[in-house]
Amino acid sequence: MPVYVDREAPKLWRRIYSEATLEASLLAEKWKLVLAGLVFQYIHGLAAHGVHYLHRPGPTLQDAGFFILPALGQDKAFFSETVFVTIFGSFILWTFHPFVSHSKKICTVLIWCRVFVYLAASQSLRIITFFATQLPGPNYHCREGSKLAKIPPPKNVLEVLLINFPDGVIYGCGDLIFSSHTIFTLVFVRTYQRYGTRRWIKDLAWLMAVIQSILIIASRKHYTVDIVVAWYTVNLVMFYVDSKLPGKLAQ
Repeated sequence: MPVYVDREAPKLWRRIYSEATLEASLLAEKWKLVLAGLVFQYIHGLAAHGVHYLHRPGPTLQDAGFFILPALGQDKAFFSETVFVTIFGSFILWTFHPFVSHSKKICTVLIWCRVFVYLAASQSLRIITFFATQLPGPNYHCREGSKLAKIPPPKNVLEVLLINFPDGVIYGCGDLIFSSHTIFTLVFVRTYQRYGTRRWIKDLAWLMAVIQSILIIASRKHYTVDIVVAWYTVNLVMFYVDSKLPGKLAQ
């Protein structure tokens, strides 16, 4: 049954309805890519949990970042997560702004299609690297003496597939090279750099990305190499994808 919008309805609701209609048609066309992107996020989480079975705690490796930056301590580990959640949440809100804003340059579905491609390509390389070499985790729960540093072999397939959620996600070890948080952050920041319109937000986003990288090292969640490799790998991946995917994500 067709849905009609009263001409007297508020402009905002007419705008939301108009944009929802457009996005629904795009989703009907691109749903396979969106679904594949979501499924790959689960596969990435599954791989990150799987490498924890291989993790062997040991002495923390010598690291220039650890030498330069004093450790924040376990009680301040939330600093980097706070910055990450702020970036993550802000980006999601921005991708849905066409539903309420008249000055749009993007389509939500198309932006997320491209973001999922960026993430999948970067995370594929990440999976290869952390399975190729397992380093002793520098995070406090991954060190020698911690009960969470090693996990026993799975009792059944279901235990693996469920990723021991949520502890398996929060207290993972072994998935070091390279940083997943930095992948998401750089993908979001670079995407806004290309399609966003506010210069001050672009500058702030890059500043927050740098601050988050410093806080991750200071929190001892990753070695410096994990952050450095993420910075140049993600940028190169996005440059390559942009050169191969035709067209702009604009109207």
